[in-house]
Amino acid sequence: MGETLLGPAEVRELAGRLGIRPTKARGQNFVIDANTVRRIVRAAALDPSDIALEIGPGLGSLTLALLPHVQRVVAVEIDPSLAAELPSTVERFAPSLTGRLDVVLADALKITSLPGHPPTALVANLPYNVAVPVVLHLLALLPSLRHGLVMVQAEVADRLTAAPGSKIYGVPSVKMAWYASARRAGAVGRAVFWPPPNVDSGLVAFARHDPPDTSATRDEVFAVIDAAFAQRRKTLRAALAGFFGSAPAAEAALRAAEVDPSARGEALSVADFARIAESRPPAG
Repeated sequence: MGETLLGPAEVRELAGRLGIRPTKARGQNFVIDANTVRRIVRAAALDPSDIALEIGPGLGSLTLALLPHVQRVVAVEIDPSLAAELPSTVERFAPSLTGRLDVVLADALKITSLPGHPPTALVANLPYNVAVPVVLHLLALLPSLRHGLVMVQAEVADRLTAAPGSKIYGVPSVKMAWYASARRAGAVGRAVFWPPPNVDSGLVAFARHDPPDTSATRDEVFAVIDAAFAQRRKTLRAALAGFFGSAPAAEAALRAAEVDPSARGEALSVADFARIAESRPPAG
């Protein structure tokens, strides 16, 4: 394709010029391997009409790989110096594509809207410490997001894609399933980052689908999910006793939802949790 991507020398040169030392607080691990960002773009299965949302573009490694393949890239960066430098980096390495980039200086967890046309694909190397809340926040905020590919800590990738019955199935798994079907799309080693993280990474691909057909709201269903996994070793009858007001009330709600009261949260699908939420009597 002839694109110019960032390698180890370019990443270190950019960081040095900006006086940037990657910080653990912001989960900054910059990708220094061009083949890795090419692989991410391929796995994202992007369409030329897609508007890609990138969270934490950093020095621009993935941004440069995305720009030739989509209509626009909306890059949300929390670090002011990185956000200010990104357009210059694109001008330097991909001058013909500068018009496709929008940079938003913001905390992805706090954004309530984005400029321009709604993004259709989320493609990002997410900071490990906020990966799950960022993904869930964006899926809730932006119904336009039809699909995506995110790089996260390997353990987080496993949790986001876990199926009912798995020991690692939990709150992230069920809430992700409310919005989309998710699958592991590959593993990423530590050597492609600067500085190398202390954990391996994984790729998660997702495709949005309709939520379960339920009369309960998303917030009501998510409240049941949170309560069920707050004490995940307990049976649902016990774990939801506080939520429903008593253990007998919880059992009645579970039976009304056709869920075994002696089961545990890890055995239930998102549709099961939706039925339980429907069984909660109205407040007051």
